[in-house]
Amino acid sequence: MKENYSLLFCLLAFAASISSCTGSRRIIGSKRNFIDSAAQQLINSKELETAHVGISIFDPSENKYLYNYDGDKYFIPASNTKIITCYAAMKYLGDSLEGLRVDDHFNTLLIYPTGDPTLLSPDFSSQPVIEFLKRENKQLLFVKTKWNEAAFGPGWAWDDYQDYYSAERSAFPVYGNVIQLYGNIRNLKIFPPLFDKDFALSKSDSSLFPAHIKRDLRENRFTIDQFDKQELDPVIPFITNDSLTLQILEDTIHRSFFKLPKEWTAVTPSDTIFVIHSQPTDSLLKIMMHRSDNFYAEQSLLMVSNEMLGTMNDEKIIDTLLNKDFKNIPQKPQWVDGSGLSRYNLFTPQDFVFVLNKMRNEFSWNRITTIFPTGGAGTLGRAYSSLEGKIYAKTGTLSNNASLSGYLITNKGKTLIFSVMVGNHMTSVSAIRDIVSKFLSAVADRY
Repeated sequence: MKENYSLLFCLLAFAASISSCTGSRRIIGSKRNFIDSAAQQLINSKELETAHVGISIFDPSENKYLYNYDGDKYFIPASNTKIITCYAAMKYLGDSLEGLRVDDHFNTLLIYPTGDPTLLSPDFSSQPVIEFLKRENKQLLFVKTKWNEAAFGPGWAWDDYQDYYSAERSAFPVYGNVIQLYGNIRNLKIFPPLFDKDFALSKSDSSLFPAHIKRDLRENRFTIDQFDKQELDPVIPFITNDSLTLQILEDTIHRSFFKLPKEWTAVTPSDTIFVIHSQPTDSLLKIMMHRSDNFYAEQSLLMVSNEMLGTMNDEKIIDTLLNKDFKNIPQKPQWVDGSGLSRYNLFTPQDFVFVLNKMRNEFSWNRITTIFPTGGAGTLGRAYSSLEGKIYAKTGTLSNNASLSGYLITNKGKTLIFSVMVGNHMTSVSAIRDIVSKFLSAVADRY
């Protein structure tokens, strides 16, 4: 009987030890006390008591995790997905973006679009592609590229179609595939100007400024339905197609494009094909990461697909990258788009640590810190302003989900890689950012 009690005691003790390990799933190094204490304050905070939380902190100099709490569990990453897209673009898009591929056939230039999102974008004053098209005297023949995608990504919210952050994807985007309004009703300017005829005004007071635009679901018909005394320059996506893109370009360069005749099923590229580069790649990626620009992210991934596979298709390029660059990722993600707009995306904190570590090993630190925002800049904003120069990271926000992944430079000069992911929360994003900022500040101060 005594032996039975001893055996029972041992089994209970073993079970308790297993429970304590699996409950938190931590890997903690020599800095256990303060990292654990700071993390527990975050995890057990009132704002997150009903949420799911995952935390991973990695020391690349020692190649080990300092802390893991549910770091191997899946979360909806939102715009943290842009970290993965950014890596692919940094690696495969070269120093400068391919704005056009052009094939010179005698007196005809065959124009192949590349998915470049900077064409006529107000973010870029220099427009090499437009300058090239204006000065060429040869006939311009548009060749439909190998576009194998839909305008919207899988799992995107259908009712976001009127919001600037949900612009349609396309092979030949112009003006960011959005319309922007400037000035008051009396002096209203619409870009692209081609859409002037498609706007209806619901108010006659010409001294007011447009504040909000509505668009029909299935056609490019727009109504300005809200006004303000201050200029707001509202933006709304338009429905894209090749014919409309060419009309906008013709209206800009004052030249005509010809389409490839239907009986021509293919064109064999000649030896004279060349590329018109548009913008430095990192200038696009910096805006993408600072502003968390969904359109730039989506088009960047499609440009990588075009470069690597000769076709624009998310599913194919994602499968290629997962089996090549990310074949050793800790937990295979469910990855469906370039921006993180989709709720189908699922990644773990350890996945982001893995990719961020690859970035640090493969690209210069100066390049990374130019592309990623620091505290007080971009979407890191005021909540992380105390960590200016100490943090370079990407936020991720969808309703009830918030993430932050990146690099943390401690007071002792250590560079750590971290990922904090919160799922199914019922509090404000600003409250979560304040809590995460306090946690990271504690790690930076004491490590």
